[in-house]
Amino acid sequence: MKTLICQEPTKLVYQQREVPSPAAGEAVIKINAVGICGTDIHAWSGKQPFFSYPRVLGHEICGEVTTLGAGVNQFKVGQRVAVMPYLSCGKCGACQSGRTNCCENISVIGVHQDGGFCEYLSVPVSNLLAVDGVDPIAAALIEPFAISAHAVRRAALAAGEHVLVVGAGPIGLGVAAIAKADGAKVIVADTSPERRAHVTEQLGVAVIDPASASFEADLRAQFDGMLAAKVIDATGNQFAMNNTVNLIRHGGTIVFVGLFKGDLSFSDPEFHKKETTMMGSRNATKEDFAKVGRLMSEGKLSANMMLTHRFNFDTIGESYEQDVVNNRQLLKGVIEFN
Repeated sequence: MKTLICQEPTKLVYQQREVPSPAAGEAVIKINAVGICGTDIHAWSGKQPFFSYPRVLGHEICGEVTTLGAGVNQFKVGQRVAVMPYLSCGKCGACQSGRTNCCENISVIGVHQDGGFCEYLSVPVSNLLAVDGVDPIAAALIEPFAISAHAVRRAALAAGEHVLVVGAGPIGLGVAAIAKADGAKVIVADTSPERRAHVTEQLGVAVIDPASASFEADLRAQFDGMLAAKVIDATGNQFAMNNTVNLIRHGGTIVFVGLFKGDLSFSDPEFHKKETTMMGSRNATKEDFAKVGRLMSEGKLSANMMLTHRFNFDTIGESYEQDVVNNRQLLKGVIEFN
């Protein structure tokens, strides 16, 4: 099979490898589509921490079951599936409490072990989600949508609640779409005019510019004169994250799904007087994947909410730097397989 390998930073090469055989409890899938994540870009650039080379990238995966390992009876050959790429140990405190998304020993397909930039992949069936009624391109985006769904679940949104989503990258777009599907009143803030236009066209929610001098007034105008009850930050930007405590009303909640390498710093009096709830959100669980699959099958989530570019597996290895890494127009790309 053809495999695209990140041999070392800034070097992608096509190689031929043997088609894998499934171990007991696994299924081999023929890959239909793979999303490109920021992790895949950082790994190519040599800026992904705790990363080793060579590595087959790709953890946002949709495929079709081709071979079943011993003891597998819950899937059938020909069935379309999405991959839940987080392999948890099942033994640590987080796993034992049901929070497998933050397993102490987590291994992520496409990050800590080889992933989906290849034609066939063997995956534990416990990490497969049946998505027969979902288009392959959309199914490849279930993983980033699931990360968004987990952040929304952490925020414990109520119908009609006022939610500000900061950052209109793929995860922020997913957060806004899922919060809207859950019945919240959603406002998105982003400094990019192009991304604000994408939110308006594809999500149909209000959007404001956080760099505007009238930002707070614009926010209050949308939320009946108040600040946000919940802020979900998907920027991974230090300034934006430090500022979130100023965007919530008293009794408000902040969820950080974006991440940066550094320390947060904010006014403790502001934090305390509002009795702020602040939390992080990492990865996703099976519950989140299942919710996204359901919302897609119901037509409440679509690939176009994130997707801006499609690439071909046979050629993307030659144009990855130009078409992906240095493409300022790229919001979310998916690699399609013939």
